[in-house]
Amino acid sequence: METGKTKIQKALSHTDTEIPIDLGSTAVTGAHVTIVAGLRAAYGLEKRPVKIHEPYQMLGLIEDDLIQAMGVDTTGVFPRSTIFGFPIEKWKEWRTPWGQEVLVPEAFRTSTAFNGDLLIYPEGDTSVPPSGKMPVGGFFFDSIIRQDPIDDARLDPKDNLEEFAPLTQAEMDHITRSVKEAEKAPRGIVANFGGTGIGDIALVPAPFLKRPHGIRDVTEWYVSTLTRQDYLHAIFDRQTEIAVENLARVHGAIGNAASVVYICGTDFGAQNTQFCSAETFDSLYAPYYRRMNSWIHEHTAWKTFKHSCGAIAPLIPNLIEAGFDVLNPVQLSAAGMDAADLKKRFGDRIVFWGGGVDTQKTLPFGTPADVRKETLSRCEILGRGGGYVFNPVHNVQARTPIANVVAMIDAVHEHNGRKAS
Repeated sequence: METGKTKIQKALSHTDTEIPIDLGSTAVTGAHVTIVAGLRAAYGLEKRPVKIHEPYQMLGLIEDDLIQAMGVDTTGVFPRSTIFGFPIEKWKEWRTPWGQEVLVPEAFRTSTAFNGDLLIYPEGDTSVPPSGKMPVGGFFFDSIIRQDPIDDARLDPKDNLEEFAPLTQAEMDHITRSVKEAEKAPRGIVANFGGTGIGDIALVPAPFLKRPHGIRDVTEWYVSTLTRQDYLHAIFDRQTEIAVENLARVHGAIGNAASVVYICGTDFGAQNTQFCSAETFDSLYAPYYRRMNSWIHEHTAWKTFKHSCGAIAPLIPNLIEAGFDVLNPVQLSAAGMDAADLKKRFGDRIVFWGGGVDTQKTLPFGTPADVRKETLSRCEILGRGGGYVFNPVHNVQARTPIANVVAMIDAVHEHNGRKAS
């Protein structure tokens, strides 16, 4: 029987194999903490508080016993600190607004606004303004925009480079320790070392900084992709230089233990179109992606992972040319994102990681039979000839029926069983 690591490696090399399953190895392939708790119960595992390792989206850590129960083939390695800037360590109990008892890092500190919104603080420092809020009735946090008035004459790219720096010894120790721990299991390691996200809009507001400077308003940033391209080039150029230096240090410490390295989560697609033209992508983003991907491919055996939601079929050739090996989440509900067409046109040049079932409609609102049918269909189309890792389209959200998530996992195993027979 093939190990998860072997299945991942075969998928990455476009070798026909049983379809490997990922659930929880990245911040875009995981599950809400409520779902993780529900899955633990569904698989008859010990009842205990789930750890929230990614508080922005309130993702639950999928621990080894649940990974084994579901037959997941990946293990994630995450940065030392959360998107709110505090380290993932020294777990403490916390009760969520919906009444779930969970574990959070020690520096996870919140307060309640006058309107009932839950506020969270950068680096856990309650003496500075909050950087995130969970609206009343919500299940995850949104960034709070903290934007000083912009004076173009005084804009300095260094203000948007504050978060990019050489990895500290504590961060290097965390990566090395996490990879060594992950190597104990025979699964594919998916690692995110941080610092490589070129223009990732989730990071632009800098919820991890106490007093962010530069361009931190999301709308203003998108405007800048047209009106301040020289400013963005200066940021991306220095960011890439630092990122490559960090990647070299990490590779020196862990070698080729990681199968896949998460590079960037910048979204280039909306539901019906793209956020930018192919020409803008090639001029503004691709040079920096190409530098990072080229260094990785020249010096390591790692494969590079690009996340982008939306209707990005016209940009897939550009992503491939920029050196990406893996595309996620494969949002097949978006315009022009037909599974059979994408597989035919690009399936031999890029690995599809996701697309397994629609998380906007089928998974949250369908029946287990609907989920099984769609999952089997996607596995048949995207898994043909290899080059596919199963994951739903982005994270499994709160209120998704647990029976549907189990049906999804069962359907992948059903497909693999049919293939094996």
